[in-house]
Amino acid sequence: MNSEPNSRLQDLFGLAGWSKGELARLVNRQAAAMGHPQLATDTSRVRRWIDLGEIPRDPVPRVLAALFTERLGRVVTIEDLGLVRHGRTGKRQSKGQLDNPDGLPWAPERTAAVLTEFTGMDLMLNRRGLVGAGAALAAGSALSTAMHDWLHTDPALATDAPRTHDPLHADPAGYDRYEAAPIGSQEIEELERSVEVFRAWDASRGGGLQRKAVVGQLNEVGGMLAYRHPDHLQRRLWGVAANLAVLAGWMSHDVGLEPTAQKYFVIAAHAAREGGDRPRAAEALSRGARQMVHLGRPDDALDLMKLARTGSGPEVLPRTQAMLHTIEAWAQAAMGKGQAMRRTLGEAEELFVSDKSEVPPPSWMQMFDEADMHGMQALAYRTLAEHEPAASNTAQRHAKEALELRAGGRQRSKIFDYLSLASACFIADDPEQADRYARLALVSMGETSSHRTWDRLREMYRLTGQYASYPKIQDLREEIQLALPKPQSRAKGSNMKA
Repeated sequence: MNSEPNSRLQDLFGLAGWSKGELARLVNRQAAAMGHPQLATDTSRVRRWIDLGEIPRDPVPRVLAALFTERLGRVVTIEDLGLVRHGRTGKRQSKGQLDNPDGLPWAPERTAAVLTEFTGMDLMLNRRGLVGAGAALAAGSALSTAMHDWLHTDPALATDAPRTHDPLHADPAGYDRYEAAPIGSQEIEELERSVEVFRAWDASRGGGLQRKAVVGQLNEVGGMLAYRHPDHLQRRLWGVAANLAVLAGWMSHDVGLEPTAQKYFVIAAHAAREGGDRPRAAEALSRGARQMVHLGRPDDALDLMKLARTGSGPEVLPRTQAMLHTIEAWAQAAMGKGQAMRRTLGEAEELFVSDKSEVPPPSWMQMFDEADMHGMQALAYRTLAEHEPAASNTAQRHAKEALELRAGGRQRSKIFDYLSLASACFIADDPEQADRYARLALVSMGETSSHRTWDRLREMYRLTGQYASYPKIQDLREEIQLALPKPQSRAKGSNMKA
C-alpha cells in the first residue's frame, strides 16, 4: 500500500460528485452485474483507495473504470484511475504522474489488456449514447520523453514478448472481453481485408459513420492477442491491431473526440512496436502530431515528430520519411518558421522522388501518394501564409496539383484541398477565385461526417471578414453560417488552427 493519496482517483472522484458511501454501494452493485456478487466494499475501503493510495484487487479496478466511464461520459481506464500495479515497468510514483500519466511505456504483456479495456469502455459509451469529450490531451513533450528509450530499442518480438510456449497473460478488462482462442492465417487475412475496407470508407466519408465498427473490431483483436500464437501470426495480429488503432484514433479525431484519439494513437504505437514494426509505430505517433497542429499546439507536434522520425528505424522507406517530413513542415509553418518549413519540405520532395517503388509500400502508406504530397505542401504553405502572405501563391499551386491528381474515393481530401485553395486565394486578395473554391468545398461537405472539415471551414470563414461588403462574399458567409453545426458539438477546449 502507498501511504500517499491517489491524486488521480481523488480528482476523478471529485468530478463524479459521489460520496464515499455512495461509491461503495455502486461498486457492489456493478460488480454483481459483472458476475462478482461476492464483492463487499464499504466506505472505509473507498477511503483507503483515495486517501492512502491502496490499489484494490481485481475486479474492483475494472468495476471502478466502468462506473467512472458512465458517470463522466468519457472513457476512463484503470490507468486514468491510478490503479495499475506496474510491476517491472517501474514503481508507481504519485509525483511523476502528471509528467507520465499512463505509466508509459507499458510492459509488453500490458498492451493487449490496455487495448481491450479502452475499446470496451469506448463501446460502452457508444451503446449508451454518451459522448466522450472530456479530459485533456497529454503534452507532446510528455509523451515523447516517456516513450523515447522504449521506441529506440530493438523491437523484435523475440526480445519483447513472453516465451513462445507461454500464453500472453493479459489482465481481463472491460465488458467486451473476447474469448481467448487460437486463430490461423485465414482469419488474419480476413481481418487485414477488413482494415482496407474501413480505411477506404474513412477516406471517402469521414470517421463518424464507421468509428464504432472499427472500435468493435479492435476490441475483438485485443482479445485474440490474449492467446499466444506462433511468432509469424502474432506479428501479423499485432499489425492488424496497430492499423485498427490508428483508424480508431483518426476517426475519433475526425469527429472531435480528441483525448480518445490520442489514446488510440499511443495504443497503435505500442501495438506496432509489439509486432516489430517501428516505421508503423512512428506513423502512429505522427498522427498524434497532426492532431496537435490541428488543435493549435505545433510545439507539441514537433516533439512528437522528433520521436517519430528518430524512432522509425533503419528499415523505414523514403516515402514514409517524406510523409513524416511534411507533417513536421506543417508544424513549423504554424509557428511561422518559414525558412525551416521550406527546408523540411525540400527534404520531403527529395525523399519522395528517391522512392523508386522497388519495395512496395506497406498498406498503411498506400494512401500517401503524389496527390497527398501536394496536398500537405498546400496545407503547409497556406498555414505559413498567415505569417507570410506571399506563401499563398505557392499554396494555390500545390492545392491545384493535388486536386488534379486525387483519385476517386478521396472525398475528404478533396474538401481539404478546396479549403486550402480558397483560404490561400483570400490571403492573396483574390476573393473571386476564393468564392469559387469555397463553394466547391461546401457542395461536398454534406456527404462526409468529418468535423475537421468544419474546423477548416471556420478558419476560412474568418478570412472572409475583410471582404464582407462584397455581395458575392456576403452570400457565401451566410451560406457558411447556415451550414456550420453548432459550436457545442465540438469537444470543449479545442483551439482550431489549420
